[in-house]
Amino acid sequence: VALKRMLNFNVPPVKNSTGEPVWKVLIYDRFGQDIISPLLSVKELRDMGITLHLLLHSDRDAIPDVPAVYFVMPTEENIDRMCQDLRNQLYESYYLNFISAISRSKLEDIANAAIGANAVTQVAKVFDQYLNFITLEDDMFVLCNQNKELVSYRAINRPDITDTEMETIMDTIVDSLFCFFVTLGAIPIIRCSRGTAAEMVAVKLDKKLRENLRDARNSLFTGDTLGAGQFSFQRPLLVLVDRNIDLATPLHHTWTYQALVHDVLDFHLNRVNLEESAGTESTPAGARPKKKNKKSYDLTTSDKFWQKHKGSPFPEVAESVQQELESYRAQEDEVKRLKSIMGIEGEDEGAISMLSDNTAKLTSAVSSLPELLEKKRLIDLHTNVATAVLEHIKSRKLDVYFEYEEKIMSKSTLDKSLLDMISDPDAGTPEDKMRLFLIYYISSAQAPSEIDLEQYKKALMDAGCNLAPLSYIKQWKAFTKMASAPTSYGNTTAKPLGLFSRVMNTGSQFVMEGVKNLVLKQQNLPVTRILDNLMEMKSNPETDDYRYFDPKMLRGSDSSVPRNKNPFQEAIVFVVGGGNYIEYQNLIDYIKGKQGKHVLYGCSELFNATQFIKQV
Repeated sequence: VALKRMLNFNVPPVKNSTGEPVWKVLIYDRFGQDIISPLLSVKELRDMGITLHLLLHSDRDAIPDVPAVYFVMPTEENIDRMCQDLRNQLYESYYLNFISAISRSKLEDIANAAIGANAVTQVAKVFDQYLNFITLEDDMFVLCNQNKELVSYRAINRPDITDTEMETIMDTIVDSLFCFFVTLGAIPIIRCSRGTAAEMVAVKLDKKLRENLRDARNSLFTGDTLGAGQFSFQRPLLVLVDRNIDLATPLHHTWTYQALVHDVLDFHLNRVNLEESAGTESTPAGARPKKKNKKSYDLTTSDKFWQKHKGSPFPEVAESVQQELESYRAQEDEVKRLKSIMGIEGEDEGAISMLSDNTAKLTSAVSSLPELLEKKRLIDLHTNVATAVLEHIKSRKLDVYFEYEEKIMSKSTLDKSLLDMISDPDAGTPEDKMRLFLIYYISSAQAPSEIDLEQYKKALMDAGCNLAPLSYIKQWKAFTKMASAPTSYGNTTAKPLGLFSRVMNTGSQFVMEGVKNLVLKQQNLPVTRILDNLMEMKSNPETDDYRYFDPKMLRGSDSSVPRNKNPFQEAIVFVVGGGNYIEYQNLIDYIKGKQGKHVLYGCSELFNATQFIKQV
């Protein structure tokens, strides 16, 4: 909503206006691009009158009779470039929007440039948008994508970090969280664990919200904020957790669709990049092997199949894709018939979607065709994505890993020794084995004896694993042992439903022989359990000493005694040090069972196990 308002020159778009939108150019930097791209498609931008969208630091030609909307971070180089645009008189008028608040001195730089270029009247509006965070789902956000190594898990947990570096990281995180609450239009009640980076974030955020509220004239939380209607009378709870409370989950192999896509494919800011396997035609000897095509697909909120199945276990997804495909095949003759009525048999599908509305009103045939073609596009997309995931599951035996890790984490009896798993040459990549071993090491109540450890190390090295992460986890474990008892992961496991028989003998796209049909039972991961305690006001040793901040209270009091005794309806969980889709899915599943409650999941960065293991 905030972005659309900004693109409409910072006035809320009128619902029923029939007129053409004002044509304009959008100029963004990489930060702005990352914020807009998961939310608005090119078509949606065009509907809002954006004819061109360009990067600030690209070579841009002057378009003298068009207004330009800028959406950039207030950095030195961005501001220099904007001043240069003013001097070169590139556009008719300038609407300057800063992703994060701009300082007084930088504003003066722009003002001086505008005076120097005689362009004061053309700078129509200057806004701080407070949008310095990236929304990936209706209930999930991540702080930044550019320069994310600055706030990464490693950056926060480096042993040799200086106080000033830590301050800078915390300020970056707090700036984004502050933007998030300005956009929500709500002041949260903050809870956090003691003695962690999360606590530093809480203290700074409390202070920043307090200062803003105290300056009543310029407070961002009064009057007509966007989210005012959303959280009407009750304030949301913000739970700040530190990644270090649970290092097993980010390494865990997973079994739900979205988390699998993120784990095994290249999935980033809601876009998945696939290498298409080159055709199976044999290449003549001596010829160059065919280059693999890279294809990218957007998995967005408008994709109904994705919305419905992203949290489903993979076998269910395969089955649903198959059903969709069959129902589409039944309609395929209809598509052919419609195409021939319209005389566009050979036409490219892209051309059809471009047909304008006027022609669409001619016949009902036309109106149902784009819908069917869109359905076909989604089926093809998910067939490709699911097939790519399945190849990984089969070649790396990910179902076996998932089931085995679930057993370790829930302390069930193991049917096969860990050593056998590690030394099995057919099961998984060296990294899969390392992840399995680290989960075992993190979850075990007593660390394995030196003799056993040597044996495991040798097996891991023979399997080609890099042992670097182990030494970090060892130190981490020794340190947390002093701090607290090991986290428990509930005591439920995945139940195999027997192998896929029913789906698979119907000539399916997906050859799933040998892949276990595992069904998940809801179990709360540590992050979800902490949220449950704090949201429902349960007393639990795990969370009883969490600090309590209320920025609206005049005097900050350092207590962990909550003033309000009622359970919360809205909560935001934010993981300092990085999050993953497994936790996100776990929270969503948890809140489904709670009538009328909402939870949002945010993290300083989103990583999969491969990216996480490199940071450890």
